[in-house]
Amino acid sequence: MRQFKGVVHGVDGFARHREGNFAVLFGVAASVLALGVGFLVNISQLYNARSSLQGVVDAAVTSTARDLTLGVITESDANKMVQAFLDANSTAGILRANQIVLDKLTVDRTASTVQADAHVDVSLYFPLFSTDNMRRVTASTTALYSDKTVEVAMMLDVTGSMAADRRAKTNKIGDLKAAASQTVKDLLDQNRDPSDPRIRVSIIPYAEAVNTGGLADTVFVEAEMGPKVPPPIDAAVSVSATVFDNCATERKDKDGYADYSSDGPYTQRRDNQGKIYLAKVNRDYRMRVCPTAALVPLTADEDKLLTAIDRFQAGGVTAGGIAAQWGYYMLSPSWRSAITGARLGAGPANFDRNRVAKIAILMTDGQFNTAFAGARGASRSQDQGQKSRANAETICDNMKRDGIEIFTIGFDLNDPAMTTTERDQAKSVLKDCSTADASALKHYYEAANGAELSDAFGEISRNIEKLTVSR
Repeated sequence: MRQFKGVVHGVDGFARHREGNFAVLFGVAASVLALGVGFLVNISQLYNARSSLQGVVDAAVTSTARDLTLGVITESDANKMVQAFLDANSTAGILRANQIVLDKLTVDRTASTVQADAHVDVSLYFPLFSTDNMRRVTASTTALYSDKTVEVAMMLDVTGSMAADRRAKTNKIGDLKAAASQTVKDLLDQNRDPSDPRIRVSIIPYAEAVNTGGLADTVFVEAEMGPKVPPPIDAAVSVSATVFDNCATERKDKDGYADYSSDGPYTQRRDNQGKIYLAKVNRDYRMRVCPTAALVPLTADEDKLLTAIDRFQAGGVTAGGIAAQWGYYMLSPSWRSAITGARLGAGPANFDRNRVAKIAILMTDGQFNTAFAGARGASRSQDQGQKSRANAETICDNMKRDGIEIFTIGFDLNDPAMTTTERDQAKSVLKDCSTADASALKHYYEAANGAELSDAFGEISRNIEKLTVSR
């Protein structure tokens, strides 16, 4: 114990004799700390300035490229447009007015690109070591402008769960009509020449089937005990069961399995007896509710599209695989001859990612729960919901393979009336169907109410624009 006290006394004496040294060390440490803080402040300042500058230059070049694409301006106007945008947004973030300098703007007619190089000179808060207190921050952005056309297929849920509910004070079918109508207007407003539209839109209302409208000749109506494919083309009499609703479900192959291809309805195929038949789309005999509103193939006729949307009525169950299938058809060039033959427009353009942006929007308010055909090799224990979801995901994969960009919207999927399993399955299939997100480009959306549904459609409209003007 006596030894321990001696050690304590010795340390105390050491500390008293070195108070001056500690003061010196503290001063040095404080100076280093101040330098470190100043350095970090400068780094943060430069980072924020660079981020602000990049954002403004990105927006200026993208906006100019879009105007070139739409024909709003000519190439000779590009420099003036970029400079005006930079001037108008020069106070973004921590930047000060009139601080952005456009160093160079290059319009490459061969590559169809616009490139801007700009800088700002930033006055540092903490100049260090007597260095110049100014630092230059630069940014460069390149955007594409082109004559790329846009084709949009909107697959919209008009099932019974979309009906207005007075007790809950909701009107989901009304919300959908408002959001879809505004989307059509937003998209078609970008067409400067109605006789030569850059953007066309198709509407596909769906429930447990799709009303084909003027494409009724592409449908094969099944009989309960009859064949699952149309009769051979050389049959003495090619007839099918008689119905007048123009509705169709899935297309089936010769063995009754779902056909996931986008082949046109007049493609020739062989049945199990080797006979040639036309690959029309089945109307399964078990179908009960046909949507009142018929689909509209690609068109720039705003009135026609808005009229179709206004006719939406809620009824029936949710066949998501059938919805995806008909969206695929309306974007597939294989269906062009059927559409032009029915005098319903020019039909889809060829698949060409450099010249045509093909977009699908799949919207639903619930779980896909109905299918009339399943996949070859799938378990026989699959219920209709499993078949519907599997069919939708397979068709979505085929669409993405062909270069179709898919956006999906889940509307009111957190409805307490849905079980946790139903909710999870509904969200899962929409996420799987949508194109993978790239950078800030989002593809899967959830909307809890009408306002959020309109916001989701609005953001998708803006993202469609971004797809034709890429950095």
